Amino acid sequence: MVVMDAEIFKASRWTKGNHLFPTVIEVTERAIIRHKRAWFSKDEISISIGKVASVHIKAGFIWADVLIESSGGSDPFTSHGHRKADARRIRELVETAQGIFEGPEKIKLS
Repeated sequence: MVVMDAEIFKASRWTKGNHLFPTVIEVTERAIIRHKRAWFSKDEISISIGKVASVHIKAGFIWADVLIESSGGSDPFTSHGHRKADARRIRELVETAQGIFEGPEKIKLS
């Protein structure tokens, strides 16, 4: 069994909605979790890796927005202001984890 360490990606404070409390995306071997703080509350939303339908990256000149959609019918979640390399790494981690949990019938092309 392959164990994947959790990775955490923090949005830039220079972007919309992240000045005081930047959004954090955590990718684990079982789920992808968005943490969003406010003055007196914390909002967390998670989607199981197996239920992630797509990871959409909208890259600008410096920053990228990440939109994660689930196949379970729940609303997608968006995170603004990540570095483009971090956005690509999030997508890579999700695709890798989905490949691990889909079983041996999945063929990887070289």
